[in-house]
Amino acid sequence: MVDAAHNPHAILVTYPLQGHVIPSVHLAIKLASRGFAITFINTKSIHHQITSTAKESGEDIFAAARKMGLDIRYTTISDGLPLKFNRSLNRDKFNASLLHVFSAHVEEAVEEIVKGAEPAVSCLIADTFFVWPGKMAKKYGLLYISFWAEPALIFTLYYHLHLLRLNGHFGCIEFAYQDPINYIPGVDSLEPKDLASYLQETNTTTACRRILFGAFDDVREANYVLCNTVQELEPKTISALRERIKFFAVGPIFPPRFTKSIVPTSLWAESDCTSWLDSKPHGSVLFVSFGGHADISNNELKEIAHGLLQSNVNFIWVLKPDSVTSNDEKNPLPDGFQQEETSDRAMIVPWCCQIQVLAHPAIQGFLTHCGWNSILESIWCQVPLLCFPLNTDQFTNRKLVVNDWKIGINLCERKPVTRVEVSKKIKHLMTGKSADELSHAIKEVKKTLEQAVAADGSSEKNMDQFIQELKVKIQNKGRPIVAKH
Repeated sequence: MVDAAHNPHAILVTYPLQGHVIPSVHLAIKLASRGFAITFINTKSIHHQITSTAKESGEDIFAAARKMGLDIRYTTISDGLPLKFNRSLNRDKFNASLLHVFSAHVEEAVEEIVKGAEPAVSCLIADTFFVWPGKMAKKYGLLYISFWAEPALIFTLYYHLHLLRLNGHFGCIEFAYQDPINYIPGVDSLEPKDLASYLQETNTTTACRRILFGAFDDVREANYVLCNTVQELEPKTISALRERIKFFAVGPIFPPRFTKSIVPTSLWAESDCTSWLDSKPHGSVLFVSFGGHADISNNELKEIAHGLLQSNVNFIWVLKPDSVTSNDEKNPLPDGFQQEETSDRAMIVPWCCQIQVLAHPAIQGFLTHCGWNSILESIWCQVPLLCFPLNTDQFTNRKLVVNDWKIGINLCERKPVTRVEVSKKIKHLMTGKSADELSHAIKEVKKTLEQAVAADGSSEKNMDQFIQELKVKIQNKGRPIVAKH
């Protein structure tokens, strides 16, 4: 363990999306448990959603953590949009606000915290997807720690965007688009279809792309990068990155008790699935969820629904009402689903506690969008994956799951979704020799995760090394300054 003297005080700013809030909160807990003082900055919108859902949390979601002796302070700021503005249905405006407006609210909060904080603030921890942390940290005399909540593979693809552009795989005429990507340091040959959706689309002028470009210019100013991955899962990629930047694999970042967090993080009310799962045989249920911000068409949803019916397996389906794009129907589900629910073969809920469901012994497989949190949680619970990536990093995550670690299978591999294929792949995932092979493979990967977070594991050693280096740098740097306007 590291020396407890001169523990740092860090301001931590989370990116205001569910998939980023969860690991950011648990990173704050992890650092605070090692002696850090943390001031956690959340947006008023995210705070409102969490506290409306978990009413017992009151005005401070970290109150229970402080009762356990963790020094985590909490403040909320505007993201630049009205509280009741629907960010899910207006993502372009939301992204534009994060790009152009949000940093002003962060800076106002940072200046106030730096002026009066005891112990003195020494570093800024911010999600890599922000475009401003390096500049803001420099202005206020703080060290900058970038937190990357996705795999190292995706980080290095964004980091080497200039090579993708140079070789015709991004922002160019598609003459080279089908050629393999075999020139990124530390990355074996990659197919263009495995790039994140932001790197596959030809329009590079949207707010999303401008955030991406700005963020990976800014991250080059970071003193350290903490990544929610495991060194043994991505050894070549991480080794190559560490030749360029101070990159530490410290994952998986989970709640200390895994299925129960002392800090609420869910943005939506969670249905309790425990009694229903308790009534099912071990290894008999398929869990279906496409995350908090899934974009799935009416036709895709109907084909998946019919495939679930034809497969004859028990299933829980998390289906948020705003997940279906171009939906003019009051009930997008096909005829037959009401009967399945009343027959007790299916449970359809708008949201649930995913880690509690995945950890239940009745769960045998997971039909997923391949979000990184979902993949890590599924590995920890030893639940093989049926992969249906929809956007962003999910296509690259799918490649890791199916091609590299062999703990899952593809649903349709970018072909149109059909009910016949859905039913066939569900059976492939859940039964027979193929299911046994996937279960064996994911047990081995789970061991890798367990070893990484053990006392002498790679992630714990990396965290120790990061903290030791950070303390030395803070002592050499001296007390931070407050910028003058």
